[in-house]
Amino acid sequence: MESATPVIVAIDGPAGTGKSSTSKAVAAQLGLSYLDTGAQYRAITWWMVNNGIDLDDPAAIAAAAGKPEIVFGTDPEGPTITVDGVDVAGPIRTQEVSSKVSAVSAVPEVRARITELQRSIAASAAGGIVVEGRDIGTTVLPDADLKIFLTASPEVRAARRSGELKGADVHSTREALIKRDAADSSRKTSPLAKADDAVEVDTTELTLAQVIECVVTLVEEKRAGK
Repeated sequence: MESATPVIVAIDGPAGTGKSSTSKAVAAQLGLSYLDTGAQYRAITWWMVNNGIDLDDPAAIAAAAGKPEIVFGTDPEGPTITVDGVDVAGPIRTQEVSSKVSAVSAVPEVRARITELQRSIAASAAGGIVVEGRDIGTTVLPDADLKIFLTASPEVRAARRSGELKGADVHSTREALIKRDAADSSRKTSPLAKADDAVEVDTTELTLAQVIECVVTLVEEKRAGK
């Protein structure tokens, strides 16, 4: 692909809006690096669970926050994540980790550690990067070239997520999503929020291909204007 203007793209939004699928596809299509910040919070949660850290004790979580070594590969065609040299791409997607990640990621010391890691990855992406998460445009990369906030109705998000979770009950998935939204939106440190200068894209009525096309267009317009 021809060398294009490097661009940092922040894509935020709650679970089930198509963030990961969209971000990976956009990065691959435009020759950008890709970072799934949620995977990093899942990775540190997985490490805490495996090492017997009391997740009801924020002080214990804070004390352990700096211990695991988390390494993330930014190729959108095959992103990788390891913790202390162990491939955790599969284990971090379990229901056990999903149910505990909000508690771990609410601890300020954890957010400080992971935010620093995310900023260093974004800064070292010479050709540009798509970074997806919940607080990228507001906290992690407030100076990103383009900020996008994906939304969708709780019903559609639950249907998508239960499809991903292979046979999960849509109603219970919807309840879990709403609970996660509430936890992420109300935490004191870096809550889930739309940046003032973000472009909101409601994906409720859109196919994944349409969402990808929309975001690619926004990125290309931003590149052309830089």
